[in-house]
Amino acid sequence: MAVPQNKITRSRRNMRRSHDALVAANPNECTNCGELKRPHHICPACGHYNDREVVPVDSGLDLEDDDAA
Repeated sequence: MAVPQNKITRSRRNMRRSHDALVAANPNECTNCGELKRPHHICPACGHYNDREVVPVDSGLDLEDDDAA
């Protein structure tokens, strides 16, 4: 079994954990539609990246309207 030879003090333990904190997200505005998006990623709302359309987004798809009758 791995058992520490000496006690690890609270100070040393907490110094080791100082880099484990979560960092808040850093969203940017899309230059095309103004929605918030992750930096250096395609905008999920309009499909643009770096002022050009990369992924076509179909706005006519409606998942809530289910007329299967």
